[in-house]
Amino acid sequence: MDIIFATNNANKILEIKKVLNAQYHITGLQEAGISIDIPEPHDTLQENAREKAITIFNLTGKNCFSEDTGLLVDELYGAPGVKSARYAGEHANSEQNIDKLLKALGDAENRKAHFKTIICLIVDGKEYYFEGICNGKIIAELRGTDGFGYDPVFVPDGSNKTFAEMDIEEKNKYSHRKKAVEKMIQFLNSTHAC
Repeated sequence: MDIIFATNNANKILEIKKVLNAQYHITGLQEAGISIDIPEPHDTLQENAREKAITIFNLTGKNCFSEDTGLLVDELYGAPGVKSARYAGEHANSEQNIDKLLKALGDAENRKAHFKTIICLIVDGKEYYFEGICNGKIIAELRGTDGFGYDPVFVPDGSNKTFAEMDIEEKNKYSHRKKAVEKMIQFLNSTHAC
């Protein structure tokens, strides 16, 4: 089955391709010849995921999926949440987002946080949703050079490494995105003969 992944993020495409088996052929937007930047204007991860998926489905008529992921920090009442990618401003980069996060947390004792991924899958014109969560904590200093986003300051429960200190295989043992993708694969395997 061919499925378009509604993203231009090469890191996310690589992560997801590591999870999928050969019966699913995933193409990102660039590979599919689609050069648009889809806005994420909504207040929930689910609505943003749907916005991206429905835009690509309406454009191509092909099976597709998208995801939106947020980092939710307990001490900050769930911030940065749905605004994780734009926490320090509309055109902020990961370093600026992390800097704002660490300043907001300060010396707080409660460093608990979790990543949440919501996938919106559109197959044969019908929408389906899948969720993945990874619990962990925010550390006070950046560690590691792999990964992206908040990976250098997030340590998942069950590990003493940040996501940025892990290769993709190790990260996928904990990954919120992998958990959501696995639920999507189980659904596709149970409902579609590929």
